[in-house]
Amino acid sequence: MKKTFELEDLDCANCAMKMQEAIEKIPGVVSCSVNFMTQKMTLEADDAEFDKILKQAVKAIAKVEPDCTVIC
Repeated sequence: MKKTFELEDLDCANCAMKMQEAIEKIPGVVSCSVNFMTQKMTLEADDAEFDKILKQAVKAIAKVEPDCTVIC
C-alpha cells in the first residue's frame, strides 16, 4: 500500500531527511519519501501492517521534530 500524507509545521529540509532515514529503517517499509518543499510524506509499506507502521512513522517524526504533525 502506498499513501501520501500532509505534514504540518515541518521546519527544515535537514529534519525531513532525518525523518525519511528513520522511517526507512522501520521493518515492513518498502519506501518512504519526506519532501520539505511540498510538506508531504509518501509511505509505501506492507498492506497487512500499514496502520502499525504508520504509527511507528509518526513516532519517528515526533522524535526528530516534536512540532510536526502528520495529517491523515
